[in-house]
Amino acid sequence: MRHAKVGRRLSRSASHRKALLSALSTALIKHKRIQTTSAKAKETRRIVEPLITRARDAYMREKSGEAVDVHARREIAKFIRDKEAVQILFSEIAEKVGKRPGGYTRVLKLGHRLGDGAEMAVIELVDYNEAQDTKQRKERAARSKAAAQRRKAAEERKAKTTATTAPADEAVAVEADKAVAEEIQEAPVIAEAADVAEAVADQAPAEEAPAADAEEGTKEA
Repeated sequence: MRHAKVGRRLSRSASHRKALLSALSTALIKHKRIQTTSAKAKETRRIVEPLITRARDAYMREKSGEAVDVHARREIAKFIRDKEAVQILFSEIAEKVGKRPGGYTRVLKLGHRLGDGAEMAVIELVDYNEAQDTKQRKERAARSKAAAQRRKAAEERKAKTTATTAPADEAVAVEADKAVAEEIQEAPVIAEAADVAEAVADQAPAEEAPAADAEEGTKEA
């Protein structure tokens, strides 16, 4: 188990791997775009981005009026064994990246290589691929426009639904008011009918009493 081991072995010894990554980083600094396997591209990105950050910081300090940072150049020259590449890194690339907070490189997969089937990729410096940056900006703008159109359509549907249901709610309220008014109008009539029924019920026993006495007299006779 390779616990606490950072990076890929790339099927090479330590010295071979260091030389390989140094060559790939130098080629990327010089040509701004190289094609290699996906594993090598990812490992190169892990190595070259801290170098660019160090060169950028040194360039920003020198631009603000400080002395030339020779120490930073010597530290990077330990890994990048090419004077021309170091000069390009501390001048052209450091100026190009400006205040970008990392993310200087981009890895684009190309599919599998014929023969051994290795996954191929392109690693490039982001600030030097204007066509790709323009494409990404257009894609982001298109996505934002589509999202705005979806929000607008949703708001229109909501407004239309509200306008459709509002008259129905008003009609239900009017019908309810009418029903309450009719109940109020019918209330006195119902109360009067109830009083008449009570009066009839009170008179009924008095009328039945003489009839009962007449029946008893007939029986006695």
